[in-house]
Amino acid sequence: MRVWLDWYGDTGSAFRTDVERGLTRAGIDVGPREGGGYGVLLLGNCDTGAIQRVRELSRDGIDRLLVIAPTAAGIQRGGAFRLRAAGASDIVTWGGEDEPEQVIAARLKRWTEIDDILRSPLVQDNLIGRSKAWISVLRPIIEVAVFTDSSVLILGESGTGKELIARLIHTIDRRSEKKELVILDCTTVVPELSGSEFFGHERGAFTGAVGPREGAFALAHDGTLFLDEVGELPLTLQAQLLRVVQERTYKKVGGNTWHHANFRLITATNRDLSRDVDEGSFRRDFFHRIAAFTCRIPPLAQRPEDILPLVEHFMAEIRSDGRKTPLDEPVREYILSRPYPGNVRELRQLIFRICKRHVGVGSVTVGDLPEDEIARVSHADEPAFWPDEAFERSINRALLLGIDLKEIGRNAADTAIRVALLQEDNNLQRAAKMLGVTDRALQMRRAGRRAADQGRSDRDAGGDEVI
Repeated sequence: MRVWLDWYGDTGSAFRTDVERGLTRAGIDVGPREGGGYGVLLLGNCDTGAIQRVRELSRDGIDRLLVIAPTAAGIQRGGAFRLRAAGASDIVTWGGEDEPEQVIAARLKRWTEIDDILRSPLVQDNLIGRSKAWISVLRPIIEVAVFTDSSVLILGESGTGKELIARLIHTIDRRSEKKELVILDCTTVVPELSGSEFFGHERGAFTGAVGPREGAFALAHDGTLFLDEVGELPLTLQAQLLRVVQERTYKKVGGNTWHHANFRLITATNRDLSRDVDEGSFRRDFFHRIAAFTCRIPPLAQRPEDILPLVEHFMAEIRSDGRKTPLDEPVREYILSRPYPGNVRELRQLIFRICKRHVGVGSVTVGDLPEDEIARVSHADEPAFWPDEAFERSINRALLLGIDLKEIGRNAADTAIRVALLQEDNNLQRAAKMLGVTDRALQMRRAGRRAADQGRSDRDAGGDEVI
């Protein structure tokens, strides 16, 4: 395992040396940031500059960053939660554990296992995306799938990839002698035959039952049962399923023998189940049984950075010749700005239609767009303007918090720089071009900001501000 060290605030050279020696004793290689590895930030105090440093070093949480504070007494006033929200993967106090280096080594080992799977072809070739929103979904899902046998509830709009997540959980599940993934779409279950679908039936259990049949629970034994659109189940059936989920035992319809079923349960829905529970249309006890771990998949609108990688993936998937086809700039801009109420599924359908129209070896042009897409542009409402209402709400909140114009401007610029670097994979030249400045000006701006933050931290070090 390898890490690199950075620090902020009044950490003191003795503390830094102690941490470095402790990590080395635990078998952790400590080197420069350029050599790769996980980041470790030693934090002397928590102010605006510290939050900014965490965002910068973690790329808003995309890269792993462990924050180490000197003592447990320093973590107060919700500072740990602010750091976590800024992108820190965890916050550990060096003086709060007997062997803090072993605590850190255990964290790093777990992260390494998770991120190895995240970077594997299994994930990279099937669950396309590099945005913070997407990685924030995949990392905890991988952890739950690999290190637990918990039930998982997947929430998300139609077309976001709920079944892909369910398949990933089953594939990387490490149970020995794991068997099949059984998928049951709850919208297709006929109420009169629901008992047979889930529990199976014996011969003669009802009219037409000419022979015995195994239900979903039996088929999923020692494997995984995925109930898609679980929010559509009627209350009476939820009550019947509750016992099986709790005790893993059931009887077939028309039978007297108790059967055992051992399976991981995964459920998914595009409904707001919490609201349904409050309104009485979904059983509270059943909800808590299926939601031991909840995964919320963001809509495509919340992960715009993933649109172009998805387009490239779909084009390679659809084209039989394996040739990469570039997009003309107007097409690229249209695909990026177009809304996708059907999420990734709708994006794939659009790319499929474009690929079927495109001929030759040239790039995709506006002539390859389907006619209804052209009509969408021609009859669109007035173009969106900026600053918009969301920007005004953000400024209003800042003013209510007592933040002055100078600080608002500085943070707006810092946010623009951080977002540009994130979108351009930390490529300084491309980020500078996006921002309309030279790369040297961008370098100087970042260096000046770090120096100002460090100076403010040094001035604050003698005060009583704590993390």
